[in-house]
Amino acid sequence: MHEILTLQLGHRANYLASHFWNVQESYFTYDTNQQVSPVDHDVHFRAGVGPSGEDTFTPRTLIYDLKGGFGALRKWGGLYEQNYGTNDVMSLWSGNVVEQREAAIPPSEYQKDLDSGVPIPRKPNKETVRFWSDFARTFYHPRSILQINDYELGSTIMPFERWECGEDLYDKLDKEHDILDRDIRVWAEECDQMQGFQIFTSADDAWGGFSSKYAENLRDEYGKASIWTWGLEEETGQVEKAKKVLRTVNVAKTLQDVLWQTSMYVPLTVSSRHLPPYVELDEHSQWHLSGLLSLAVESMTLPSRLRHQSAQRGNLGDIEAVLNVNGNQRIANLQCTLDDDSSLQEVDGAVSAAANDSRVSNSDTNDLVLEDELGEPHLGLDIDFTNTGSGKSGLSVRQWERKKHVFASVHSLRGSYRHDGDAMDEDEAAFLRKRRRLASLPVVERHYSHLKFPILDSFPNILSDQLSGLDTIAVHTSLSTNCQISGRIKGLQSVVGRIGDMAEREAVSNRLGEIAEAYQEGWDSGSGDDSDE
Repeated sequence: MHEILTLQLGHRANYLASHFWNVQESYFTYDTNQQVSPVDHDVHFRAGVGPSGEDTFTPRTLIYDLKGGFGALRKWGGLYEQNYGTNDVMSLWSGNVVEQREAAIPPSEYQKDLDSGVPIPRKPNKETVRFWSDFARTFYHPRSILQINDYELGSTIMPFERWECGEDLYDKLDKEHDILDRDIRVWAEECDQMQGFQIFTSADDAWGGFSSKYAENLRDEYGKASIWTWGLEEETGQVEKAKKVLRTVNVAKTLQDVLWQTSMYVPLTVSSRHLPPYVELDEHSQWHLSGLLSLAVESMTLPSRLRHQSAQRGNLGDIEAVLNVNGNQRIANLQCTLDDDSSLQEVDGAVSAAANDSRVSNSDTNDLVLEDELGEPHLGLDIDFTNTGSGKSGLSVRQWERKKHVFASVHSLRGSYRHDGDAMDEDEAAFLRKRRRLASLPVVERHYSHLKFPILDSFPNILSDQLSGLDTIAVHTSLSTNCQISGRIKGLQSVVGRIGDMAEREAVSNRLGEIAEAYQEGWDSGSGDDSDE
Protein backbone atom coordinates (compact mmCIF):
# COMPACT_ATOMS: atom_id res chain seq x y z
CA MET A 1 0.00 0.00 0.00
CA HIS A 2 3.10 2.24 0.10
CA GLU A 3 2.27 3.71 3.50
CA ILE A 4 3.82 6.92 4.86
CA LEU A 5 4.24 7.40 8.60
CA THR A 6 4.15 11.03 9.77
CA LEU A 7 5.97 12.55 12.75
CA GLN A 8 4.80 15.92 14.07
CA LEU A 9 7.43 17.49 16.29
CA GLY A 10 6.45 20.69 18.04
CA HIS A 11 3.67 23.24 18.22
CA ARG A 12 4.29 24.98 14.89
CA ALA A 13 4.65 21.63 13.14
CA ASN A 14 1.29 20.57 14.55
CA TYR A 15 -0.40 23.64 13.08
CA LEU A 16 0.87 22.68 9.63
CA ALA A 17 0.00 19.00 10.12
CA SER A 18 -3.54 19.85 11.29
CA HIS A 19 -4.22 21.61 7.98
CA PHE A 20 -2.67 18.62 6.19
CA TRP A 21 -4.93 16.09 7.93
CA ASN A 22 -8.03 18.24 7.43
CA VAL A 23 -7.43 18.12 3.68
CA GLN A 24 -6.80 14.37 3.72
CA GLU A 25 -10.08 13.84 5.59
CA SER A 26 -11.94 15.87 2.97
CA TYR A 27 -10.92 13.39 0.24
CA PHE A 28 -13.05 10.62 1.75
CA THR A 29 -16.24 9.81 -0.15
CA TYR A 30 -19.16 8.44 1.89
CA ASP A 31 -21.86 8.44 -0.78
CA THR A 32 -21.86 5.45 -3.14
CA ASN A 33 -23.07 7.77 -5.89
CA GLN A 34 -19.97 9.98 -5.58
CA GLN A 35 -16.97 9.47 -7.81
CA VAL A 36 -14.22 7.54 -6.06
CA SER A 37 -11.42 9.80 -4.87
CA PRO A 38 -8.12 9.48 -6.78
CA VAL A 39 -6.35 9.56 -3.40
CA ASP A 40 -5.37 6.23 -1.86
CA HIS A 41 -6.41 6.72 1.77
CA ASP A 42 -4.41 3.71 2.97
CA VAL A 43 -1.17 5.63 2.41
CA HIS A 44 -1.81 7.99 5.34
CA PHE A 45 -4.63 6.32 7.29
CA ARG A 46 -4.92 3.04 9.18
CA ALA A 47 -8.00 0.91 9.69
CA GLY A 48 -8.93 -0.08 13.22
CA VAL A 49 -11.76 -1.13 15.51
CA GLY A 50 -13.29 1.11 18.17
CA PRO A 51 -14.22 -0.01 21.70
CA SER A 52 -17.80 -0.74 20.56
CA GLY A 53 -16.69 -2.77 17.56
CA GLU A 54 -17.17 -0.01 14.98
CA ASP A 55 -14.66 0.44 12.18
CA THR A 56 -12.29 3.41 12.55
CA PHE A 57 -9.89 5.12 10.16
CA THR A 58 -7.25 7.31 11.80
CA PRO A 59 -4.07 9.04 10.56
CA ARG A 60 -0.74 7.21 10.63
CA THR A 61 0.91 9.92 12.70
CA LEU A 62 2.75 10.58 15.95
CA ILE A 63 2.03 13.98 17.52
CA TYR A 64 4.62 15.35 19.95
CA ASP A 65 4.00 18.59 21.82
CA LEU A 66 4.91 20.18 25.10
CA LYS A 67 2.69 20.31 28.18
CA GLY A 68 -0.19 22.68 27.45
CA GLY A 69 0.25 22.44 23.68
CA PHE A 70 -2.67 20.14 22.88
CA GLY A 71 -5.40 22.57 23.91
CA ALA A 72 -8.76 20.87 24.40
CA LEU A 73 -7.67 17.69 22.58
CA ARG A 74 -7.81 14.63 24.82
CA LYS A 75 -5.70 11.51 24.44
CA TRP A 76 -8.78 9.36 24.97
CA GLY A 77 -12.01 10.56 23.41
CA GLY A 78 -13.84 10.87 20.14
CA LEU A 79 -13.59 7.42 18.57
CA TYR A 80 -11.93 5.89 21.63
CA GLU A 81 -13.00 6.32 25.24
CA GLN A 82 -10.67 5.96 28.19
CA ASN A 83 -10.58 2.32 29.22
CA TYR A 84 -9.28 2.81 32.74
CA GLY A 85 -10.24 5.13 35.57
CA THR A 86 -9.71 6.10 39.21
CA ASN A 87 -10.86 2.69 40.47
CA ASP A 88 -8.00 1.00 38.63
CA VAL A 89 -5.49 3.27 40.34
CA MET A 90 -7.13 2.83 43.77
CA SER A 91 -6.76 -0.94 43.50
CA LEU A 92 -2.99 -0.46 43.65
CA TRP A 93 -3.03 1.86 46.68
CA SER A 94 -4.73 1.35 50.04
CA GLY A 95 -3.97 4.78 51.55
CA ASN A 96 -5.74 8.08 51.25
CA VAL A 97 -5.78 9.75 47.86
CA VAL A 98 -6.01 13.48 47.20
CA GLU A 99 -6.92 14.14 43.61
CA GLN A 100 -5.89 17.43 42.01
CA ARG A 101 -6.98 18.37 38.50
CA GLU A 102 -6.01 21.28 36.32
CA ALA A 103 -8.85 23.26 34.85
CA ALA A 104 -9.74 21.77 31.47
CA ILE A 105 -9.27 23.96 28.41
CA PRO A 106 -12.69 24.51 26.82
CA PRO A 107 -13.04 23.50 23.16
CA SER A 108 -13.39 26.19 20.52
CA GLU A 109 -16.77 27.13 19.06
CA TYR A 110 -15.79 25.36 15.84
CA GLN A 111 -15.03 22.14 17.71
CA LYS A 112 -18.27 22.36 19.66
CA ASP A 113 -20.25 22.66 16.42
CA LEU A 114 -18.39 19.71 14.87
CA ASP A 115 -19.04 17.55 17.93
CA SER A 116 -22.72 18.54 17.90
CA GLY A 117 -23.12 17.71 14.23
CA VAL A 118 -24.09 21.24 13.21
CA PRO A 119 -24.47 21.22 9.38
CA ILE A 120 -22.70 24.56 8.96
CA PRO A 121 -20.31 25.08 11.89
CA ARG A 122 -19.12 28.51 12.92
CA LYS A 123 -15.87 29.19 11.08
CA PRO A 124 -12.77 29.62 13.23
CA ASN A 125 -10.98 32.97 13.26
CA LYS A 126 -7.78 34.45 14.68
CA GLU A 127 -9.42 35.10 18.04
CA THR A 128 -10.92 31.62 18.49
CA VAL A 129 -7.90 29.61 17.28
CA ARG A 130 -5.70 29.37 20.36
CA PHE A 131 -4.19 25.93 19.64
CA TRP A 132 -3.76 23.78 16.55
CA SER A 133 -6.46 21.44 17.88
CA ASP A 134 -9.04 24.25 17.73
CA PHE A 135 -9.48 23.80 13.96
CA ALA A 136 -8.67 20.08 13.62
CA ARG A 137 -11.37 18.05 11.87
CA THR A 138 -9.74 14.64 12.28
CA PHE A 139 -10.01 12.01 15.01
CA TYR A 140 -6.65 10.63 16.16
CA HIS A 141 -5.78 7.27 17.64
CA PRO A 142 -4.75 7.49 21.33
CA ARG A 143 -1.30 6.15 20.41
CA SER A 144 -0.80 9.27 18.28
CA ILE A 145 -0.99 11.70 21.22
CA LEU A 146 2.41 12.04 22.91
CA GLN A 147 2.70 14.86 25.43
CA ILE A 148 6.16 15.80 26.70
CA ASN A 149 5.90 16.93 30.33
CA ASP A 150 9.51 18.02 30.82
CA TYR A 151 8.81 21.44 29.28
CA GLU A 152 5.74 23.65 29.19
CA LEU A 153 4.57 25.56 26.13
CA GLY A 154 5.41 29.25 26.32
CA SER A 155 7.42 28.96 29.53
CA THR A 156 9.80 31.85 30.23
CA ILE A 157 11.48 30.01 33.11
CA MET A 158 12.50 26.95 31.04
CA PRO A 159 12.05 27.96 27.40
CA PHE A 160 12.40 25.18 24.84
CA GLU A 161 14.58 27.25 22.51
CA ARG A 162 18.18 26.04 22.42
CA TRP A 163 19.08 23.24 20.00
CA GLU A 164 20.93 21.33 22.72
CA CYS A 165 17.79 21.22 24.88
CA GLY A 166 16.01 19.18 22.22
CA GLU A 167 18.96 16.86 21.75
CA ASP A 168 19.24 16.25 25.51
CA LEU A 169 15.49 15.74 25.83
CA TYR A 170 15.46 13.06 23.15
CA ASP A 171 18.41 11.24 24.76
CA LYS A 172 16.64 11.34 28.14
CA LEU A 173 13.32 10.01 26.80
CA ASP A 174 15.03 7.39 24.68
CA LYS A 175 16.99 6.14 27.67
CA GLU A 176 13.80 5.89 29.74
CA HIS A 177 11.42 4.44 27.14
CA ASP A 178 13.28 3.47 23.92
CA ILE A 179 11.30 5.84 21.70
CA LEU A 180 11.43 3.77 18.54
CA ASP A 181 10.24 0.67 20.34
CA ARG A 182 7.49 2.49 22.25
CA ASP A 183 6.24 4.89 19.57
CA ILE A 184 7.34 3.80 16.09
CA ARG A 185 7.55 0.04 15.88
CA VAL A 186 3.88 -0.79 16.32
CA TRP A 187 2.95 1.67 13.54
CA ALA A 188 5.66 0.42 11.18
CA GLU A 189 4.67 -3.20 11.70
CA GLU A 190 1.13 -2.39 10.54
CA CYS A 191 2.46 -1.32 7.14
CA ASP A 192 2.65 -3.72 4.20
CA GLN A 193 5.13 -1.79 2.04
CA MET A 194 6.09 1.45 3.69
CA GLN A 195 7.31 4.33 1.50
CA GLY A 196 8.97 6.02 4.41
CA PHE A 197 8.56 8.82 6.93
CA GLN A 198 7.66 12.48 6.67
CA ILE A 199 8.75 14.68 9.56
CA PHE A 200 7.17 18.05 10.27
CA THR A 201 9.37 19.97 12.69
CA SER A 202 10.50 23.46 13.56
CA ALA A 203 14.21 23.81 12.76
CA ASP A 204 15.07 27.07 14.54
CA ASP A 205 14.37 26.03 18.13
CA ALA A 206 14.98 23.02 20.37
CA TRP A 207 12.80 20.79 18.21
CA GLY A 208 15.60 20.93 15.65
CA GLY A 209 17.86 19.03 18.05
CA PHE A 210 15.05 16.63 18.93
CA SER A 211 14.29 15.89 15.26
CA SER A 212 17.99 15.41 14.45
CA LYS A 213 18.35 12.67 17.05
CA TYR A 214 15.03 11.15 15.98
CA ALA A 215 16.08 11.04 12.32
CA GLU A 216 19.40 9.47 13.27
CA ASN A 217 17.67 6.59 15.08
CA LEU A 218 15.16 6.17 12.26
CA ARG A 219 17.98 5.88 9.74
CA ASP A 220 19.76 3.29 11.89
CA GLU A 221 16.58 1.21 12.21
CA TYR A 222 15.07 1.74 8.73
CA GLY A 223 18.13 2.19 6.56
CA LYS A 224 16.42 2.00 3.16
CA ALA A 225 13.29 4.02 3.96
CA SER A 226 12.73 7.51 2.60
CA ILE A 227 12.87 10.14 5.33
CA TRP A 228 11.55 13.57 4.33
CA THR A 229 11.98 16.46 6.76
CA TRP A 230 9.98 19.68 6.44
CA GLY A 231 11.88 22.23 8.53
CA LEU A 232 9.85 25.24 9.70
CA GLU A 233 11.69 28.51 10.24
CA GLU A 234 10.17 31.76 11.46
CA GLU A 235 10.90 35.00 9.64
CA THR A 236 13.44 36.92 11.73
CA GLY A 237 12.98 40.43 10.33
CA GLN A 238 11.64 42.15 13.47
CA VAL A 239 13.19 39.82 16.05
CA GLU A 240 15.75 41.14 18.54
CA LYS A 241 19.34 40.45 17.56
CA ALA A 242 20.18 37.87 20.24
CA LYS A 243 17.14 35.74 19.44
CA LYS A 244 17.77 36.10 15.71
CA VAL A 245 21.31 34.78 16.14
CA LEU A 246 20.07 31.92 18.34
CA ARG A 247 17.48 30.86 15.74
CA THR A 248 19.99 31.04 12.90
CA VAL A 249 22.53 28.96 14.82
CA ASN A 250 19.78 26.44 15.60
CA VAL A 251 18.96 26.16 11.88
CA ALA A 252 22.64 25.68 11.05
CA LYS A 253 22.97 22.89 13.60
CA THR A 254 19.77 21.24 12.40
CA LEU A 255 20.93 21.29 8.79
CA GLN A 256 24.44 20.01 9.41
CA ASP A 257 23.11 17.20 11.59
CA VAL A 258 19.76 16.03 10.19
CA LEU A 259 20.89 16.27 6.57
CA TRP A 260 23.12 13.21 6.88
CA GLN A 261 20.17 11.10 8.03
CA THR A 262 17.32 12.41 5.89
CA SER A 263 16.57 11.69 2.24
CA MET A 264 15.22 15.16 1.48
CA TYR A 265 15.11 18.33 3.57
CA VAL A 266 12.76 21.19 2.64
CA PRO A 267 13.09 24.51 4.54
CA LEU A 268 9.78 26.32 5.06
CA THR A 269 9.44 30.04 5.77
CA VAL A 270 6.61 32.45 4.96
CA SER A 271 8.02 35.88 4.17
CA SER A 272 5.15 38.33 4.58
CA ARG A 273 7.14 40.95 2.66
CA HIS A 274 7.28 38.88 -0.53
CA LEU A 275 3.74 37.61 -0.99
CA PRO A 276 1.60 38.09 -4.11
CA PRO A 277 -1.40 40.47 -3.95
CA TYR A 278 -3.89 37.62 -3.71
CA VAL A 279 -2.51 36.48 -0.33
CA GLU A 280 -3.33 38.59 2.74
CA LEU A 281 -2.38 37.08 6.09
CA ASP A 282 -1.49 37.99 9.64
CA GLU A 283 2.20 37.23 10.09
CA HIS A 284 1.65 36.76 13.83
CA SER A 285 -0.99 34.03 13.37
CA GLN A 286 0.34 30.47 13.16
CA TRP A 287 -3.07 29.45 11.83
CA HIS A 288 -2.61 31.80 8.86
CA LEU A 289 1.05 30.99 8.21
CA SER A 290 0.57 27.24 8.42
CA GLY A 291 -2.51 27.47 6.20
CA LEU A 292 -0.47 28.95 3.36
CA LEU A 293 2.31 26.41 3.90
CA SER A 294 -0.19 23.55 3.81
CA LEU A 295 -1.32 24.59 0.31
CA ALA A 296 2.17 23.99 -1.03
CA VAL A 297 3.21 21.00 1.09
CA GLU A 298 0.00 19.04 0.53
CA SER A 299 0.01 19.78 -3.21
CA MET A 300 3.68 18.90 -3.66
CA THR A 301 3.28 15.52 -1.98
CA LEU A 302 -0.03 14.68 -3.69
CA PRO A 303 1.61 12.30 -6.25
CA SER A 304 2.86 10.10 -3.39
CA ARG A 305 -0.70 9.13 -2.37
CA LEU A 306 -2.53 8.80 -5.69
CA ARG A 307 -4.03 5.42 -6.47
CA HIS A 308 -2.13 3.02 -8.69
CA GLN A 309 -5.05 3.08 -11.11
CA SER A 310 -4.53 6.83 -11.52
CA ALA A 311 -1.67 6.26 -14.00
CA GLN A 312 1.88 6.64 -12.68
CA ARG A 313 2.15 7.65 -9.04
CA GLY A 314 5.35 9.35 -7.93
CA ASN A 315 6.35 8.05 -4.51
CA LEU A 316 8.80 9.82 -2.21
CA GLY A 317 11.73 7.73 -3.42
CA ASP A 318 11.04 8.59 -7.06
CA ILE A 319 10.90 12.32 -6.34
CA GLU A 320 14.09 12.39 -4.29
CA ALA A 321 15.90 10.35 -6.97
CA VAL A 322 15.18 13.11 -9.49
CA LEU A 323 16.14 15.99 -7.20
CA ASN A 324 19.34 14.50 -5.81
CA VAL A 325 21.41 14.76 -8.99
CA ASN A 326 24.94 14.17 -7.65
CA GLY A 327 24.06 12.13 -4.55
CA ASN A 328 24.68 14.95 -2.06
CA GLN A 329 21.85 17.35 -2.91
CA ARG A 330 19.31 16.64 -0.21
CA ILE A 331 18.01 20.20 0.28
CA ALA A 332 15.21 21.37 -2.02
CA ASN A 333 13.49 24.73 -2.33
CA LEU A 334 9.69 24.87 -2.37
CA GLN A 335 7.67 27.33 -4.49
CA CYS A 336 4.04 27.61 -5.50
CA THR A 337 1.49 29.62 -7.47
CA LEU A 338 -2.25 29.66 -6.81
CA ASP A 339 -4.82 30.00 -9.61
CA ASP A 340 -8.54 30.29 -10.20
CA ASP A 341 -9.16 27.09 -12.12
CA SER A 342 -11.94 28.62 -14.20
CA SER A 343 -9.57 31.15 -15.74
CA LEU A 344 -6.38 29.18 -15.51
CA GLN A 345 -3.32 30.40 -17.39
CA GLU A 346 0.25 29.17 -17.24
CA VAL A 347 2.58 31.49 -15.32
CA ASP A 348 5.76 29.56 -16.00
CA GLY A 349 7.15 30.08 -19.51
CA ALA A 350 8.77 26.67 -19.52
CA VAL A 351 5.49 25.01 -18.54
CA SER A 352 3.67 26.83 -21.35
CA ALA A 353 6.21 25.61 -23.87
CA ALA A 354 5.99 22.06 -22.56
CA ALA A 355 2.21 22.08 -22.73
CA ASN A 356 2.31 21.65 -26.51
CA ASP A 357 5.30 19.31 -26.50
CA SER A 358 4.55 15.87 -27.95
CA ARG A 359 6.24 14.20 -24.98
CA VAL A 360 3.82 15.64 -22.40
CA SER A 361 1.26 13.10 -21.30
CA ASN A 362 -2.51 13.39 -21.49
CA SER A 363 -3.89 11.36 -18.63
CA ASP A 364 -6.83 12.41 -16.52
CA THR A 365 -4.93 11.95 -13.32
CA ASN A 366 -1.21 11.88 -12.81
CA ASP A 367 1.44 12.21 -15.52
CA LEU A 368 5.18 12.41 -15.76
CA VAL A 369 7.14 14.73 -18.05
CA LEU A 370 10.85 14.99 -18.68
CA GLU A 371 12.08 17.91 -20.75
CA ASP A 372 14.82 17.02 -23.21
CA GLU A 373 15.18 19.94 -25.59
CA LEU A 374 14.01 22.79 -23.38
CA GLY A 375 16.52 25.10 -21.76
CA GLU A 376 16.99 26.23 -18.19
CA PRO A 377 13.72 25.83 -16.24
CA HIS A 378 12.30 29.09 -14.95
CA LEU A 379 11.68 29.21 -11.19
CA GLY A 380 9.22 32.06 -11.39
CA LEU A 381 6.36 30.88 -9.20
CA ASP A 382 4.63 33.46 -7.05
CA ILE A 383 5.55 32.28 -3.55
CA ASP A 384 9.01 31.14 -2.46
CA PHE A 385 9.17 29.42 0.93
CA THR A 386 12.96 29.69 1.29
CA ASN A 387 14.35 31.82 4.11
CA THR A 388 16.85 34.11 2.36
CA GLY A 389 17.19 36.48 5.31
CA SER A 390 20.78 35.44 5.98
CA GLY A 391 21.47 33.48 2.85
CA LYS A 392 22.92 35.85 0.27
CA SER A 393 26.43 35.50 1.59
CA GLY A 394 27.50 39.03 0.72
CA LEU A 395 26.57 38.78 -2.95
CA SER A 396 25.30 41.77 -4.85
CA VAL A 397 21.69 41.71 -6.02
CA ARG A 398 22.85 41.09 -9.59
CA GLN A 399 25.10 38.20 -8.54
CA TRP A 400 22.34 36.69 -6.41
CA GLU A 401 19.82 36.84 -9.25
CA ARG A 402 22.28 35.13 -11.59
CA LYS A 403 22.81 32.18 -9.24
CA LYS A 404 19.72 30.38 -10.45
CA HIS A 405 21.16 27.34 -12.16
CA VAL A 406 18.76 24.46 -11.53
CA PHE A 407 20.10 20.93 -11.18
CA ALA A 408 16.64 19.34 -11.06
CA SER A 409 13.04 20.26 -10.36
CA VAL A 410 9.84 18.32 -9.77
CA HIS A 411 6.49 20.03 -10.39
CA SER A 412 3.03 19.08 -9.14
CA LEU A 413 0.21 20.75 -11.06
CA ARG A 414 -3.33 20.22 -9.80
CA GLY A 415 -6.21 21.68 -11.76
CA SER A 416 -6.93 22.26 -15.43
CA TYR A 417 -3.34 22.78 -16.52
CA ARG A 418 -2.86 21.94 -20.18
CA HIS A 419 -0.97 18.82 -21.14
CA ASP A 420 -1.19 16.85 -24.38
CA GLY A 421 0.57 13.86 -25.83
CA ASP A 422 1.44 10.34 -24.69
CA ALA A 423 2.96 9.35 -21.37
CA MET A 424 6.44 7.86 -21.59
CA ASP A 425 7.31 4.62 -19.85
CA GLU A 426 9.76 4.34 -16.96
CA ASP A 427 12.65 3.09 -19.11
CA GLU A 428 12.37 6.02 -21.51
CA ALA A 429 12.09 8.45 -18.62
CA ALA A 430 15.21 6.99 -16.96
CA PHE A 431 17.14 7.20 -20.23
CA LEU A 432 16.25 10.86 -20.78
CA ARG A 433 17.05 11.68 -17.18
CA LYS A 434 20.49 10.09 -17.48
CA ARG A 435 21.11 11.83 -20.79
CA ARG A 436 20.40 15.26 -19.36
CA ARG A 437 22.52 14.63 -16.27
CA LEU A 438 25.50 13.60 -18.36
CA ALA A 439 25.09 16.80 -20.36
CA SER A 440 24.86 18.85 -17.11
CA LEU A 441 21.35 19.93 -18.08
CA PRO A 442 18.48 20.34 -15.59
CA VAL A 443 16.18 17.38 -15.10
CA VAL A 444 12.49 18.36 -14.95
CA GLU A 445 9.58 16.11 -14.02
CA ARG A 446 5.94 17.08 -13.85
CA HIS A 447 3.01 15.35 -12.21
CA TYR A 448 -0.52 16.37 -13.19
CA SER A 449 -3.79 15.85 -11.35
CA HIS A 450 -7.29 17.22 -11.91
CA LEU A 451 -7.90 17.07 -8.14
CA LYS A 452 -7.91 20.70 -7.01
CA PHE A 453 -7.03 21.91 -3.51
CA PRO A 454 -10.19 22.17 -1.34
CA ILE A 455 -10.79 25.36 0.66
CA LEU A 456 -12.38 23.99 3.83
CA ASP A 457 -14.27 25.84 6.57
CA SER A 458 -11.23 25.24 8.81
CA PHE A 459 -8.94 27.09 6.38
CA PRO A 460 -8.14 30.75 7.22
CA ASN A 461 -9.49 33.54 5.05
CA ILE A 462 -6.13 34.54 3.57
CA LEU A 463 -6.96 34.50 -0.15
CA SER A 464 -8.24 37.64 -1.84
CA ASP A 465 -8.90 39.03 -5.32
CA GLN A 466 -9.97 36.35 -7.81
CA LEU A 467 -9.36 33.51 -5.31
CA SER A 468 -11.68 34.84 -2.62
CA GLY A 469 -14.78 32.74 -1.97
CA LEU A 470 -13.72 29.76 -4.09
CA ASP A 471 -14.39 26.20 -2.88
CA THR A 472 -11.36 24.80 -4.71
CA ILE A 473 -8.28 26.33 -6.31
CA ALA A 474 -5.62 25.18 -8.77
CA VAL A 475 -2.10 24.94 -7.38
CA HIS A 476 1.25 24.68 -9.16
CA THR A 477 4.08 23.69 -6.80
CA SER A 478 7.71 22.86 -7.42
CA LEU A 479 10.66 21.44 -5.53
CA SER A 480 14.09 22.25 -6.96
CA THR A 481 17.74 21.78 -6.20
CA ASN A 482 19.57 24.89 -7.40
CA CYS A 483 22.59 27.12 -6.81
CA GLN A 484 20.70 29.51 -4.56
CA ILE A 485 20.88 26.87 -1.83
CA SER A 486 24.67 27.30 -1.75
CA GLY A 487 24.29 31.00 -0.95
CA ARG A 488 21.87 30.24 1.85
CA ILE A 489 24.27 27.73 3.43
CA LYS A 490 27.18 30.18 3.19
CA GLY A 491 25.05 32.76 4.95
CA LEU A 492 24.51 30.30 7.79
CA GLN A 493 28.26 29.65 7.92
CA SER A 494 28.94 33.32 8.61
CA VAL A 495 26.62 33.28 11.63
CA VAL A 496 28.02 30.02 13.02
CA GLY A 497 31.07 32.03 14.07
CA ARG A 498 28.97 33.21 17.04
CA ILE A 499 29.14 29.71 18.59
CA GLY A 500 31.30 29.93 21.72
CA ASP A 501 32.99 26.53 21.64
CA MET A 502 35.78 26.59 19.05
CA ALA A 503 35.73 22.84 18.30
CA GLU A 504 31.97 22.86 17.76
CA ARG A 505 32.20 26.02 15.68
CA GLU A 506 34.74 24.46 13.34
CA ALA A 507 32.84 21.18 13.07
CA VAL A 508 29.54 22.88 12.18
CA SER A 509 31.20 25.29 9.76
CA ASN A 510 33.07 22.50 7.97
CA ARG A 511 29.94 20.43 7.55
CA LEU A 512 28.03 23.40 6.18
CA GLY A 513 30.87 23.99 3.74
CA GLU A 514 30.56 20.41 2.47
CA ILE A 515 26.81 20.89 2.01
CA ALA A 516 27.30 24.15 0.08
CA GLU A 517 29.82 22.55 -2.29
CA ALA A 518 27.20 20.07 -3.50
CA TYR A 519 25.30 22.96 -5.11
CA GLN A 520 28.33 24.38 -6.92
CA GLU A 521 30.05 21.34 -8.38
CA GLY A 522 29.95 21.19 -12.16
CA TRP A 523 28.36 24.61 -12.57
CA ASP A 524 30.08 27.81 -13.64
CA SER A 525 27.73 30.77 -13.45
CA GLY A 526 30.00 32.95 -15.51
CA SER A 527 33.05 35.13 -15.12
CA GLY A 528 33.87 38.78 -15.27
CA ASP A 529 33.59 41.77 -12.99
CA ASP A 530 30.68 40.28 -11.08
CA SER A 531 31.85 36.69 -10.84
CA ASP A 532 30.77 34.74 -7.82
CA GLU A 533 34.24 34.14 -6.51
